[in-house]
Formats: sequence, C-alpha cells, structure tokens
Amino acid sequence: MQKITFLLFLLCLPLLHNAQTLKGKVYDSKGTIKNIKVYNNTQNRLTLTNEEGDFSITAKVADSITFESLFYHKKTIVLEDIHFKGTFVFELEEILNELDEVEIKAEPEQPVFTEETYNNNLQNILKEDIKNNPHLYQPCNANGSIDILAVIGLVAKLFKNDDKYVAPVYQPITYTQMDSLFNKSDFFNKDLMTKDLKIPEDKTYLFYDFCETKQISTKLLKDENKMQLLEELVQNSQLFLILLEQYSEEALTKD
Repeated sequence: MQKITFLLFLLCLPLLHNAQTLKGKVYDSKGTIKNIKVYNNTQNRLTLTNEEGDFSITAKVADSITFESLFYHKKTIVLEDIHFKGTFVFELEEILNELDEVEIKAEPEQPVFTEETYNNNLQNILKEDIKNNPHLYQPCNANGSIDILAVIGLVAKLFKNDDKYVAPVYQPITYTQMDSLFNKSDFFNKDLMTKDLKIPEDKTYLFYDFCETKQISTKLLKDENKMQLLEELVQNSQLFLILLEQYSEEALTKD
C-alpha cells in the first residue's frame, strides 16, 4: 500500500511542479484596461482584468493565452518562463473607427470685445429692465432716484445665480431598468440577450440581478453611450455564464 502511495506521489509530482499562476497587467496607449477577457486556450480557463487592469490565471509554460475585447485587437501569445517572473505587462491595440473625410469650414471670426460697447449694452439692458420692473430696483434714494448700490447688488446676484451648475449624479442601473431596457429598446432586445450575449431565456431575470450587483452607471443608458453599455453587458454575460456553469457542475457533483 505504501509503495502504491509513493508511486502516485511520483506521478503527480510533475503536475505539481508545472502548476503556476500567471499574474499580469493589461495596458493600452492611454493606461490600464478593465474587463478584458483573458483566456487560457490550453487549459480552457477564463478570467477578466479588474479595475486596475490586473489579472491572475492558472497556467504553465507553453500554454496559449488570448486577450480579447470588443474594442481591442485580439492578441494571442505562447507563455514562456519570463512571463511568470513577477507581474508581466501585456499591451493591447485599440480598434479605432475610420471616419469618412469631412469638409472643415473655417469658423466665423469672433467679434472683438471692447469695454465701451459692453458698458453701453449693459446700461441699455438695465434701463429697459428698470422701466419694465421698477419694483425690483428698490429702495430709492431720498430724492427719488435709483439707488445704484442696490442695482449693482441685484446684478451681481443675477450673475452669481447664473453661474451655478450642478453636475448630474448617476446611480447604478437597477433590475427594473434592465428589464425595461430589453422590453422597449430596438437595439437591446430579446435576440441580443439570447443570441449575442448567449443568456438562456429562463436565466434572463437572474442575469438582470447579476448586472445590478455590478453597479453599471445609468449614464450608459444614454443613446450615445449604447456601445459602451454593450461592452459592459458582454463582459458581464461572459462572467455570468462562467459562474452559471460552475454552479451547475457543483450541483451535479452533489447529486
């Protein structure tokens, strides 16, 4: 019995020796990239880069690793010893849209600012407003003339109020918003969900729940951001399907 155990240990020793973890960071020309799919073709393993572009995946020398995303050129490399020495940096090339040539027209010359013209225009505006809204320019002096200090205060307050701008605050997309999006949008529809994202029809609402936990910004619901939203959904669907497969395998093992 001891001999059998020893032989099994010797057989497993090369496997233990070869088992390694590839640690990497993915960049493009602008900085680190999140949600890049990192696939070990040799061992059929998949992971995604995090917010800082970092990832780790089980691999060994001679394994084939592929980096893939909708907005970057696909890249496949064969791992060597050097890739396992610390955190290795991988660079991807962004896919740039080729725009048609457009005619560039010269912008009209801006009017030259002069203080005299500005003051005259402001005086005319104030005179007209005083005439139409005298009650706003109170109190008056004892002789009945307008109190210029009060006028200056009102004008300053007006410009101060106009300068106020509150940047919009975007909340994460909720389960209800996801459901509404795929029921009303022509682009994000049932076919995209089942055929492109490959989410089983009976797991659709579970996927909505999963997306809600990923804290996707409602800013991406704007029409001009739909391609960025699609990228987020593609990445999340891949991770969701991996988790779904792992859960199914665990359930079968328990049975």
